[in-house]
Amino acid sequence: MHEWALAEAVIAAATQIAAKEKLKQITEITIKIGELQQVETDILEFAFQQLKPANLKNTKFHIKSQKATLKCRVCGNTWLFARQQLDPAIVEAIHFIPETAHTYIKCPKCSSPDFEITEGRGIQLEKVTGVR
Repeated sequence: MHEWALAEAVIAAATQIAAKEKLKQITEITIKIGELQQVETDILEFAFQQLKPANLKNTKFHIKSQKATLKCRVCGNTWLFARQQLDPAIVEAIHFIPETAHTYIKCPKCSSPDFEITEGRGIQLEKVTGVR
């Protein structure tokens, strides 16, 4: 369950930001999760509640989802990742190693497997709000 490791990393990063910004208390943490990361948000939310230290006990966690956008390097076509059209085993492979998407996904316009993931990959700590 990588959601627990992700929750730990988000808490650690937010705590570092708070120290750097001299925040006495963190009131909100907003993260953006890319669709290709395939994070179970209910598990992540539970992990936040279980792992947050006492100084974050009143912190609100906001989780935003970001659709995966792909762009063909050959023809320039841009399209959205369509997980529901893939076999579950392929979805699982992409979940653990997003780069394997190039093995299974082709540009719907020119059929090239040479594309870049322009959005919707990884996790971003979008905002840390607090009180000085």
